[in-house]
Amino acid sequence: MSNLVFLPIFIPLFVGALLIFFNEKHSLTLKLSFVSLVLNFGVSLYLTFFVFTTHPLILETGGWKAPYGIILVADQLSVIMILSVNVIAGAAALFAYNTVSHKMVKHYFYPLFFLLIAGVSGAFLTGDLFNLFVFFEVLLMASYGLIIIGGSKHQFRESVKYILLNLFSSILFVTTVSFLYSVTGTVNMAQLGQRVAEIEQEGILTGIAILLFIVFATKGALFPLYFWLPKSYIVPSPVVSALFGALLTKVGVYSMLRVYTLIFSHKLELTHTFFIWVASITMLIGVIGALSTSNVKLIIAYNIMPAIGFMLLGIGTFSPESLAGTIYYLVHDMAIKAALFFLAGLLVWHAGTSNLNKMGGYIKSSPLLGWMFFIAALVLAGIPPFSGFVGKYLLLRGAMDEEHYIAAGIGLLSSLLILFSVIRVFIGAFWGELKEEPKEKVNQPGLIASGILIFISIALGVGAEWFYPYIQSAADNLIDPQIYIDFVLKE
Repeated sequence: MSNLVFLPIFIPLFVGALLIFFNEKHSLTLKLSFVSLVLNFGVSLYLTFFVFTTHPLILETGGWKAPYGIILVADQLSVIMILSVNVIAGAAALFAYNTVSHKMVKHYFYPLFFLLIAGVSGAFLTGDLFNLFVFFEVLLMASYGLIIIGGSKHQFRESVKYILLNLFSSILFVTTVSFLYSVTGTVNMAQLGQRVAEIEQEGILTGIAILLFIVFATKGALFPLYFWLPKSYIVPSPVVSALFGALLTKVGVYSMLRVYTLIFSHKLELTHTFFIWVASITMLIGVIGALSTSNVKLIIAYNIMPAIGFMLLGIGTFSPESLAGTIYYLVHDMAIKAALFFLAGLLVWHAGTSNLNKMGGYIKSSPLLGWMFFIAALVLAGIPPFSGFVGKYLLLRGAMDEEHYIAAGIGLLSSLLILFSVIRVFIGAFWGELKEEPKEKVNQPGLIASGILIFISIALGVGAEWFYPYIQSAADNLIDPQIYIDFVLKE
């Protein structure tokens, strides 16, 4: 049964390699992609069911017992993330069906797509810090290829910035892991949690914790390391933008969730208080950026940042309720961000421009697109009873309970400004007089993909009473790192 843990990584990795040889056969590529995505979703669904109903799973590769070998761990948090990844991947493949050009397919879109999914899945399942770095590099290599497909001048400009910043953070990541190994003698996360607790997290370990935070803050686009993200995420195809917005920054958040609950959770007054202030500033900077532009895609890209800020607020607050809020909001944001990038891409194609000032009156030519965007805006802003409300309620209540009143106030203000930023897209693009005739018809598979993700977001909110116990169970395991340590090290 433990071998099941490897399949969410192996299936997309194998299919991605296989599709390189069938790159010229578009029809076969689509069929293989569809079958593999359905299979991987089924495996992820069964893995999630098994972990929640029976027990977590650990794969000790090569028969080497933890902490000496490479291990993969499927606990409750990991399987929630893996299932979410495969939902996003399926929706992205559906959106790509008629929107990805033959030129993109010939330039290995689908092999890179599956390599990205394999890297993200590996990052969620790995049980040691060095292999977290390895899987970061796998997903980044895929993203380097995806961001440049199309070959336009602005893509090249933004991709250079994107690659350089990620190379810097990767160098810092592997260097910091080396420092940590020199102090503790291990990179196994469970053993790190055990040894850091024994050492009582002295000054050098707190310094290493801050360095790792800089790495994850760069990956997650937190203040002040956010400047590379907005324009980098809007230059590729909408399906690539959606994958980036839904998955890449969330790997950074997941890494912070894992590292700062399992390993570095002994100096909360230093590290986690710092997180709360960074989260607050990130929320404000993100919404200010979204309000400062008339580029529809850029508005959605800037709204990634306040969401990451909300999640970091939960990690910094460090209570069972706030961590549950972070997980809930993380899953919600993966779905709704992908949906909004899809809808923004469809709107830009329909209008022939991304400039909101040149749009207007499209509710007549595409009412379904307009009302779907309106619902997605409400979900994103956290209007009850949608999923965004559940996550924000848990996060803000947790912050208030721990007397972080300023951060909670900034969170409430950010929520209002997020709503204003996306609603003005709806009003500006769909209401009023028609300024210019639509250039393209709205792609139907794209609407279906967006609709699936919006439906999931609504279900997460309306069905919160059913979903919440599973999320809270995962959060309870995070607040007590000894559960993870005992399971992995079998003590």
